[in-house]
Amino acid sequence: MKKQILTLIFSILPTFAFAAGGGVHLDSAPIDISDMDSVKRGAKHFVDYCFSCHGAEYMRYNRIARDTGMTDAELREELIFTTNEKGEPTKVGSLMKVAMTDDYAKKAFGTAVPDLTLTARARGADWLYTYLRTFYVDPYRPTGMNNLVFADVSMPNVLSSLQGMQKAVYKKETRQGVEVEYVDHLELAQPGSMSAEEFDAFVADLVNFMVYLGEPVQNERRSLGIKVLIFLVIFFVFAYMLKKEYWKDVH
Repeated sequence: MKKQILTLIFSILPTFAFAAGGGVHLDSAPIDISDMDSVKRGAKHFVDYCFSCHGAEYMRYNRIARDTGMTDAELREELIFTTNEKGEPTKVGSLMKVAMTDDYAKKAFGTAVPDLTLTARARGADWLYTYLRTFYVDPYRPTGMNNLVFADVSMPNVLSSLQGMQKAVYKKETRQGVEVEYVDHLELAQPGSMSAEEFDAFVADLVNFMVYLGEPVQNERRSLGIKVLIFLVIFFVFAYMLKKEYWKDVH
């Protein structure tokens, strides 16, 4: 219950450190959750690269299948690779939970691994899109990696095989009489299996899925909103005509 309350708080209240990104420019994420092909690809990326550590325990597999048009067979083939406590295949109606406990995560990474269901709502799509693309080599960190948006992050760069390894280019300048050094930009030091354009598209699909994950009813809500506005316009016309009919003798 405590974990659920904290997750809800972070999804509602804007946290300054999250939104600002430490003063780093956030790139605009090309998000379109009405593109269910992109959401479907992003779900596959999420399961392949994030789901071994991070859960999405407020989402059910069959909800993703329903929204993206996947069959149960496709769902099992592409998204479900886990088993339950009895060793049986995870059911399509199950929540997206992982076996990693907070205690194990603290021992392995020094901190509990957060659930990602509401992360896009808490941090924003632009933050996630920039964060996943700005890991760089830092030999002083336990994982050997650091991040421009989330300084001293404990998470390793799980996408390094795709993006490659980036190095930081530092710059010095004097601020209020004190010389400071900061990361000016990143350069690709070792290429990965994808080009920069392919990797950006990969991350965009992943972030698109995470935005969908935070509020899967968005498309339905927007469609309903348009219908309500159309109804109000039609109702206004009839209400105005009725008003004229009632007041015609007065005017």
